[in-house]
Amino acid sequence: MRGRFAGLIVSAVLSLASIALFIYPGLRLGIDFKGGVVMEVRTPQPASFPALRAALAGHDLPDAGLQSLGGHNEIMISMESRATAQATDQAVARVHAALDQVAPGNTVLSTSAVGASVSAELFRQGLLALGLSLLMILVYIWFRFEWQFAVGAVVTLILDITKTIGFLVLTRIQFDLVMVAAILTILGYSTNDKVVVYDRMRENLRKYKTMPLRELIDMSINETLNRTLGTSMTVFLAALPLAIFGGSSISGFAIVMLFGIVVGTSSSIFIAAPILLFLGEKRLRRDTRPAKPESPAKVQARAR
Repeated sequence: MRGRFAGLIVSAVLSLASIALFIYPGLRLGIDFKGGVVMEVRTPQPASFPALRAALAGHDLPDAGLQSLGGHNEIMISMESRATAQATDQAVARVHAALDQVAPGNTVLSTSAVGASVSAELFRQGLLALGLSLLMILVYIWFRFEWQFAVGAVVTLILDITKTIGFLVLTRIQFDLVMVAAILTILGYSTNDKVVVYDRMRENLRKYKTMPLRELIDMSINETLNRTLGTSMTVFLAALPLAIFGGSSISGFAIVMLFGIVVGTSSSIFIAAPILLFLGEKRLRRDTRPAKPESPAKVQARAR
């Protein structure tokens, strides 16, 4: 707790900077949230991405994105929606022409379009999912512990989310439904980590009734530090191969998870604990104050 002010100030500055980045330049929205066309294609030979990009650019489709689906001959082509349905159909026809030029005999497995209205609805539902998860976490921790613990946990989780949003803006990783799932996963992991630390604090509050809260929080963090770091390293090492070898379809999810593990673990120590100290320094010890001595008249009356 000696570094509590530095931890809170650094966290607040990073979160404010992340909010500013969210406003400008903003997230790089995926097709789920801005609309577009996605085509899954199987080529007879291993796909050549440079040749495909050159062919798509030659057919006036420089904005089309390419992504491997796991195999050497299965790819996903994505592009933004056009102004009209007719323009979108023409763009899809140009994709077919580019594919026939580079990979004759290809098979289009599926073609799906996401409209702007559907994208806006998906974006609202994603934000609603994040808001509901925070609300349920607040209710759960308030019910299990006390309101000081709940407020400390939820404020810390909001700071974690804003930093993750800033990380997404800086890295230009596409924000789509997969990223919503990644943020919800980070929320769950971070909540679990904070509940473990809070649970030890609650046990020590009952065990050491006269210890100052600042010393008790430091002791509780030290007692759970090995477990916290061990769990975090295990999850980090499990996600690291996915970030390196997972391919473009899953590497973004894994990279965000790695960032969330680091942020969630550090915030349990340097953010959640100081907030609890400020909120509960007097309230969490209200039941341990020595009772006022009774007057002699009351003692004699009780004796009679």
